[in-house]
Amino acid sequence: MYKEIRREAYEANIALPKQGLINLTFGNASACDRDRGVFAIKPSGVDYGDLTPDNMVIVDFEGNIVEGNLRPSSDTPTHRCLFLAFEEIGGVVHTHSTRATAFAQAGRAIPNFGTTHADYFHGEIPVTRKMTPEEIASAYEWETGNVIVERFREMSPLDFPAVLVNRHAPFTWGKTVAKAVEVAVAVECIAEMALLSLSLNPDLQPIEPELRDKHFLRKHGATAYYGQPE
Repeated sequence: MYKEIRREAYEANIALPKQGLINLTFGNASACDRDRGVFAIKPSGVDYGDLTPDNMVIVDFEGNIVEGNLRPSSDTPTHRCLFLAFEEIGGVVHTHSTRATAFAQAGRAIPNFGTTHADYFHGEIPVTRKMTPEEIASAYEWETGNVIVERFREMSPLDFPAVLVNRHAPFTWGKTVAKAVEVAVAVECIAEMALLSLSLNPDLQPIEPELRDKHFLRKHGATAYYGQPE
């Protein structure tokens, strides 16, 4: 019944170290089946070399384990919170990729300095507020999801398919988990380019709105003309 989302989640998870986004066992990816109200996610603490499609854990939108003999990722409540809040998405990825995580730890959004960034985001890559001591002490992973959702209260998750959790690391998402992996790769590239750009010009200003809009809208939305029709 869950063969396809197990496969999608497995392929997404093993792509993360191949793309240089993962050290040790940090990070995870999940793929959801909205018709069945479930998602498949990486088991907690399992080395990426030991993963198989069969050991992906199936969790429902209430947080119950539906299938699987292993404990799901400790970040499962965050994924669940995002799936519930962002109905347009079908996959979530969490990494601790080095440069994007540096921005998150600094509590800084990644400014949109150029067209590479604008191809994926209609503005900066946002950062959340810091979590409160009460949030950290309670249902920490669920509250992590809540601070992300709070940050997106007036933003489209498909116009801004990633966030930096303050003091933590990036989460990305997309209509599929494969797209969420692509965005995770883009976020790390964008973070590196932003750091290099700032080293060359510490006073660099964000990209001009006209150029930002042109690059974003030619790939996204009703007037998009980049690539082939789906």
